[in-house]
Amino acid sequence: MGQERLGGLALYTVRDDMAKDAVATLEAVAATGYSYIEAAGYEKGKYYGMTPSEFKETLAQRGLKPVSTHQSSVTLKNAEEQLASAKEVGFTFFVVPIPPMGMFTYDRSTMTMGMKGTVEDLAKILNELGEKAAANGLQLLYHNHDFEFRPNEEGIIPIDYLLEHTNPDYVNFEIDLFWAVKAGADPLTYFEKYPGRFKAWHVKDMSENGRFAPVGKGTIDFGRILQQKKLSGMQYYFVEQDMTFDQTPMEVIKISHQGLKDIGFD
Repeated sequence: MGQERLGGLALYTVRDDMAKDAVATLEAVAATGYSYIEAAGYEKGKYYGMTPSEFKETLAQRGLKPVSTHQSSVTLKNAEEQLASAKEVGFTFFVVPIPPMGMFTYDRSTMTMGMKGTVEDLAKILNELGEKAAANGLQLLYHNHDFEFRPNEEGIIPIDYLLEHTNPDYVNFEIDLFWAVKAGADPLTYFEKYPGRFKAWHVKDMSENGRFAPVGKGTIDFGRILQQKKLSGMQYYFVEQDMTFDQTPMEVIKISHQGLKDIGFD
């Protein structure tokens, strides 16, 4: 091993490897030096084909702490079942990664994301899910893309509305720094206006042409953002890179882990 263990990895980055051989992939993630993970592979009551107890044991055997899980298929009807699964693994955060229950839209021709329905409806759903999560000993987070930071057709900036109209006792946020910056937002402005609401971060860099890049190899000033981690409320952070282009995900997660150390993440 020989690597200093620090930081988290969003397993979405290595989703193809996880689908082929989850155990070997988790061993590689641990060997690279990550100390905790965020899952993104829940289906039919299992994580990456493993029961919650099997997944918990698999992580434990590799010294990886289960911190967060993205549960894109959550609804008000199946929430109890999904929360129970997450609780059994030992996750802290139950993350709603996109507007749930059919509200998320994606236009393949323009590669643009958005939502149908109203932000009022989304806030109500998140508040209800947040209360259910708390009753199960979990914390609910909502994860942004770029469209939440841009005015919608009614002139409302969705992330602002959600921050104003969700109960911080039950609903907080996982800020994806790449998508926030991509939308033209300054994360520090949000930390100052809504201190303590951003319990987790996705640390993802941006190349000069606006593509995903390994941490430390792009244009985002993470050092500046990191100085305000206490103000933000950040408890955990996860490297994530949605697409790795001419590099393999395994190569990228090593580069990014070194980037975390170079920038001063601990």
